[in-house]
Amino acid sequence: MASVSLPPQKILAFGMRIRTFVLAVVGLLFVPIGAAAMPLSDPANVAEALQSAEQTQTNLDYVWTILAAALVFFMQAGFALLESGFSRAKNAVNIIMKNVMDASAGALVFFAVGFGLMFGTSWGGLIGTDGFFLTGTGDQPQTWVYAFYFFQAVFAATAATIVSGAVAERIKFSGYLIFSVTITGLIYPVFGAWAWGGLFNGSGWLEALGFIDFAGSTVVHSVGGWAALAVGPRVGKYADDGTPRSIPGHSLPLAALGVFILWLGWFGFNAGSTTAGSIAIAKIAMNTFVAAGAGAVAAMAITWIDGGTPDATMTLNGVLGGLVGITAGCAALTPPYAILTGAIAGAVVVYGTRALEWYVDDPVGAIAVHGLAGAWGTIAAGLFNSAGFSLSQVGVQVVGVAAAFLWTFPVSYLVFSIVDAAIGIRLNGKKETVGLDRMEHDVEAYPEFTTDGDRQAPAPETDEVVAR
Repeated sequence: MASVSLPPQKILAFGMRIRTFVLAVVGLLFVPIGAAAMPLSDPANVAEALQSAEQTQTNLDYVWTILAAALVFFMQAGFALLESGFSRAKNAVNIIMKNVMDASAGALVFFAVGFGLMFGTSWGGLIGTDGFFLTGTGDQPQTWVYAFYFFQAVFAATAATIVSGAVAERIKFSGYLIFSVTITGLIYPVFGAWAWGGLFNGSGWLEALGFIDFAGSTVVHSVGGWAALAVGPRVGKYADDGTPRSIPGHSLPLAALGVFILWLGWFGFNAGSTTAGSIAIAKIAMNTFVAAGAGAVAAMAITWIDGGTPDATMTLNGVLGGLVGITAGCAALTPPYAILTGAIAGAVVVYGTRALEWYVDDPVGAIAVHGLAGAWGTIAAGLFNSAGFSLSQVGVQVVGVAAAFLWTFPVSYLVFSIVDAAIGIRLNGKKETVGLDRMEHDVEAYPEFTTDGDRQAPAPETDEVVAR
C-alpha cells in the first residue's frame, strides 16, 4: 500500500485545532468553579470562605502540634543512646529500662495528676485545681485537650530522662521508678504551672511577672538538671584524697547517634512550642540549628586549645548545651544572638563539667548541660531579647532560674531521702561493681562479651556501701 504524506502546513493546522479543542474542554471544567467564585461580594459567601480558611488553619495547628510531639517523643531514643554510650556496658539494659519507664509511667501519671496540676484552673498562681484525668477542662475543645496533653506529656518525660543520665550506674531501678513518677507527676508540673499555666487554663505567678521561657530552658531542662544533684557518686569515682577519676563510657558512636537524634527532635521541642502551624516556626528552627552548631564549635575549640586535641565527648555535649541554651529565647532572639547564646552555652558546658566533677558524679554531664546551660539560656533570653534590653526583664529571668532551683533541688532531695529510708536508693558495694544489668534485670546488653569478669559467676550476696 502506498504511504500518504501530508504537507507540513496541514500537520501544523491539525495540531493547532487539537490544542484549541483541549483548552476549550479544560476551560469548561472550570466554569462551575468560576461561577461559584463569582458572588464573593455576597456577605454569606464571604463568611463561608473565612470559616473554611479558619478551619484549615485549625487543622494545620493540630497536625503540626502532633508532629512536633512525635519528634519530642523520639528524643527518648536519643537520650537512651546518649546515656548508654556515655556509661559502661554492664549498665546498658538498666538505662534502657529507665528511659522506657520515663515515657511509659510518666505518660500515665501526667495524665492522672501532672496535667491538672500544671494547666488546671490556678490556685493563687501556684498549682492547677482541675483537669485531672483530662476532665473538667472548661471550654477547651476535647480534641485540643488530647493534642495539648500529648505535646506536654512528652515534655514531662524529657525532664525525668535528664535525671536518668545524671544518676546512671548506681541507683536501684525500683527507687528510680518512684522518683521518675514523682518528677513527672509533681515536681515538673508545679514549676510548669508557675511559668506556663496560662497556655491552657492556668495562670502562674512567674508568668504574670513576664518570665520568658518559650520552650523550657528552665521549665524542662534546669528542673531536670537540679533534680539530679540529689544522688551521691559511683563507687570508684573519687580517690581517697577526693580527686575525681575518669570512668569512660563504652561507646562514643552510640552517644553520637543519640546526640543527632536529640538535635532532630529539638526542632519539634522548640518550633513545636508554637502549637500552631505558622511562619514563626522558621525563625525558631533556624535559631535552634545555629545555636547547636555554635555550642559544638565552642566546646571543641576550648578543649582543643586547652588540651591540644579536640575532645569528642565535650563536643557532643556542646551540641546539647547550645540546644538547651537557645530553648528559652528561640522565638525572641535574632540569629546572631542565637549563635552567641549557643557558643556561650558550649563554654558553660565545658567549664561547668570540669568544676562540678570535683563535687558531683555525673556520668553524662547532665547537670552542666541541662542545669547550668539551661540557666544561662533563660537569662540570655532577657539579655538579648529582640524587643530591646530591659534590666527588669533580666531580673525576672534570674528570679525564674532561682525559683526553679529552690523548688526542685530540696523536693528532689527529700524524695530521694524518703525512698532511701523506705527501700534503699543505692546499689552500692560489690553489686554495683558487677553492674545493674545483672543485679537488677538478670540480663546483659552484650551477652557475647563479658562485662565484668566471668558473667556466670554467682552474684554477691552483700550490698555493702563503699566509701568514696
